[in-house]
Amino acid sequence: MTPPRPRVALFVTCLVDLYRPSVGFAALKLLEEAGCEVVVPDTQTCCGQPAYNSGDRATATDLARAVVDAFFPYDYTVAPSGSCAGQIAHHYPSLFADDPFYRGKAEALGAKTHELTSFLTDVLGLTSVTARYDGIATYHDSCSGLRELGVKAQPRALLSTVEGLALKEMAEPEICCGFGGTFCVKYPDISNRMVGDKAKDVAATGADTLLAGDLGCLLNMAGKLKREGSAVKVRHVAEVLAGVTGDVAPIGEAR
Repeated sequence: MTPPRPRVALFVTCLVDLYRPSVGFAALKLLEEAGCEVVVPDTQTCCGQPAYNSGDRATATDLARAVVDAFFPYDYTVAPSGSCAGQIAHHYPSLFADDPFYRGKAEALGAKTHELTSFLTDVLGLTSVTARYDGIATYHDSCSGLRELGVKAQPRALLSTVEGLALKEMAEPEICCGFGGTFCVKYPDISNRMVGDKAKDVAATGADTLLAGDLGCLLNMAGKLKREGSAVKVRHVAEVLAGVTGDVAPIGEAR
């Protein structure tokens, strides 16, 4: 008897929806090719992280409740973003400290919420992808994915199976790029210094492509690289793993 396909709810994220829909379609392709039945709940909204990080717990709670209601029925929730997945998996329960019903649902949802590459490798056991990308890439470890979810080896393991791709590590791939959501708005001078250091680290690798798993980091780094006249192409890891880079220009570049 064939086991049932896992029903996966794709949390698209605000930035992907508004700025880089190709990442969502790449995630969908990867999940379906891995044998999942993928649903994109049409009532999903922001995960609430910007409000949460700014101290607006009331708004964060309202947004979290909507996400819990939309995603709870599915076997798994998967996001092409360590920060959004981390918010759902680790921070939702605390928002419902005085609401045992939603706290229980939030804890259950958090336990089955994963970042995309972690889900593919750690949950589904995927060891390779069918994709080609000719070039040398370096990989930036986004803070939330790395420190909250342990996403480090998973994207690299899958990237090692992409034909034509060589991966060259930065000296400090785990150092923050300076985006930090609202951090870059509140502390622009510090943020700019941090992303400047990151751009230098990227350039020192000699790579022609910069990859990461969070679009916020990618937008921040792409902006700095372009302002400095760098030719480095910037892409979300899902686009390379799904083999859809021929369909969309690198981040920050015209079609």
